[in-house]
Amino acid sequence: MSEQVQGQWPGGKTIAVIFNVCLEAWSDGKAPGISPMGNPLPAGALDTMAISWAAYGYKRGIYRLLDALAAHGAKASVLTNAIIAERAPEAVRAVADAGHEVLSHSYSMDVIPALLSVEEQKKSIMRCTSLLERASGKRVVGWLSPRGTSGPDLPRLLSEAGYSWYGDVFDDDLPYVQDHGGKPIVAIPLNTDVNDMPFMKYGNAPKMMLDAFEENLTIARASPDAPAIIDVTVHAHIFGRPRGAHYFAKIVERAVGASDVWVATRREIAEFMLAQNG
Repeated sequence: MSEQVQGQWPGGKTIAVIFNVCLEAWSDGKAPGISPMGNPLPAGALDTMAISWAAYGYKRGIYRLLDALAAHGAKASVLTNAIIAERAPEAVRAVADAGHEVLSHSYSMDVIPALLSVEEQKKSIMRCTSLLERASGKRVVGWLSPRGTSGPDLPRLLSEAGYSWYGDVFDDDLPYVQDHGGKPIVAIPLNTDVNDMPFMKYGNAPKMMLDAFEENLTIARASPDAPAIIDVTVHAHIFGRPRGAHYFAKIVERAVGASDVWVATRREIAEFMLAQNG
C-alpha cells in the first residue's frame, strides 16, 4: 500500500506547514561534527567547544522557541534525542506540557539506526520510547532518525512497535502510507528548503530563512488545487538563540495568519493520512 493525500487538507486548506524543532544531544564523550568553529581539532581530540555549544539547545534555546510558538498559538513536532530525557527531563516535559508533539530522534545524534543490527534497533526503539514517554507523560508515535538514515529494517520495526509515522524518507513531496505485514505506517518526507542548518554552516543571515519560507508559500500557491507541505526546521541550539528565534517567530506569525495554511504536527498529518486510507 502506498496511498497519498486525496484532495485537500482539513478545512479545505491547500498548504500544511510543519514546524520541526530539533532538540538534540550527543552521547557522553561525543561532540557534534558541526559547530561555529571552522577549524576542526586533530583526530581524537574532544571538541569541548562544540559540546558546550550544542548543550545550549536543552538549557536555553528550546524555551525561547517554545515562547515563540506560544505567542502565536502554534504547535510543533519536537525531534527529541532520548538522552535528553535523562539529562534534562524538565525540558522534555516543558515541550509536552505546552501541547507539542514529542517524537523520537534516536537515543542521541551519534546513534544512527542504519549502523545497528536488527536486534540493536529493537532495543533502541524500546529504550527511546520508554525514556521519552516517562519524561513527557505522553505516548510517542513518531520517529525521525539522525541524518534521516534509518536503514531498511527500521520502518517495519517501528510499525511493529506501534509507531504511526516516521520521517526518514526524501523521495516525494507528500506523505504516503506504507504497509508492513498488515501494519500501516505513514512515511512523512522531510523537506530541507526552510532549515536553519545551512544558514549556520554558510554564514547566511537568519533573515534569509524567512525569505525562503515566503518563497515556498508563493510557489505552493501557484498550484492552488494541489495540496502542499512546507517544513520549517530549526534546531534549539542554533535558532534558539535570540537572532534566530526572532526570525523563527516571524515565520510562525506568517503561517498562523495565512488563511490557506494548516499548521500541523507530524502526528496530525499521520492521523489524517490513516483516516483517509482506512
